[in-house]
Amino acid sequence: MLEYFDRRSLANVDDRKEAITVQNLLDMTSGIEWTMPDSMFEMERSPDWVKFVLDRPMSSAPGNVFNYSNGNAHLVSAILTKLTGMSALEYAKAKLFGPLGIIDLYWEHDPQGISNGGKGLYLQARDMAKIGYLFLHDGAWEGKQLLPSHRTDEVTRATVDPRAPGEPALRYSDFFWVLPDKHVCAASGYHGQVIMVFPELDVVAVTTGRDNYPLSKLADYIFISVKSDTALASDAPTANLLANKVIDVSTEKRTEAGSPPEMAAIISGKVYRFPPNAIKVKSLSLILTDPLPRYDVEMYVDDATKSGPRFSGPIGLDGLYRKGEPTCPEALAIRQVNAVKGTWQDDHIFVVDRLVLGEGQPAEEWRLSFDGKKLRVRAKLGDGSEISTDGETGG
Repeated sequence: MLEYFDRRSLANVDDRKEAITVQNLLDMTSGIEWTMPDSMFEMERSPDWVKFVLDRPMSSAPGNVFNYSNGNAHLVSAILTKLTGMSALEYAKAKLFGPLGIIDLYWEHDPQGISNGGKGLYLQARDMAKIGYLFLHDGAWEGKQLLPSHRTDEVTRATVDPRAPGEPALRYSDFFWVLPDKHVCAASGYHGQVIMVFPELDVVAVTTGRDNYPLSKLADYIFISVKSDTALASDAPTANLLANKVIDVSTEKRTEAGSPPEMAAIISGKVYRFPPNAIKVKSLSLILTDPLPRYDVEMYVDDATKSGPRFSGPIGLDGLYRKGEPTCPEALAIRQVNAVKGTWQDDHIFVVDRLVLGEGQPAEEWRLSFDGKKLRVRAKLGDGSEISTDGETGG
């Protein structure tokens, strides 16, 4: 692996690091010290992600221990760029996305323009299925061989044991999670974005919200759902039932809103400021008496010399969410949209519900308790954790 990089500028180079192969990176067995997600966040805060990964010490000999690492994947992306002269995004557009007709996508990159190897590729569900279909048919698409033939068979013979809790049969290879006993392989991404390939069933399944659901259980449910080797007869009543269910879950239900108390006018437009805190909120303002109610939030960043991002947008006060527009470059690039609504629980407590559309996470709940010039914020985040902080206004 080190043959693709300048050894002279690297730290912690020893015999173990010299022995790392590209296959070790693909199998998550490089031995490079890495703790998820802390190391990932440190890498993304560093000015040079590739150097950050290469400089890390070794925790084991390569090939000995499975340790999931975004750093391994980012090194593979960097090697691809060195070999092709293109980012992974550019290369994929030419060799994969283009031939598959995938045009609506975004891929994050590091400060040097290297595509993020570990995460940050945004695709439509149907386009995810195209990639699975390509593997299902041994790399062929519309009569053209885009990948080496029998690639699926090679992947499903994976032998690296990730020792996943509750999944003793699960194996790993080439960035794929594999269930060899079921002859199933899966690409599994952030927030439960999964492409699962079933060669024996001639089926590809895609999910975008499985979050933390065992892959083996998902595979079992799909296996028992397949009832026939041929197309099933049409069933109009059942199809209509499904269509109505989809419409029902896709339609927002209005929640109780209530009438705003006097406090709404008192705090409207005031800016509440906060010392450094775990939520990373620096200032918060609610404009609730305007015909178009809205919020404005400024966040802290780790570099105290730099200004943090600001997020602003409409807020629904009638029991329905209001969708905003992306307000920072990163959100704009991936079309990240906030949907926000607020409800007065009593005369002093205003509860804000926030959804990030497309993230597959539950709504965040921000409980704002007003007491004179003081404001206590208690945030219940999408992962279920709760954080609080206190601020106040000068006005």
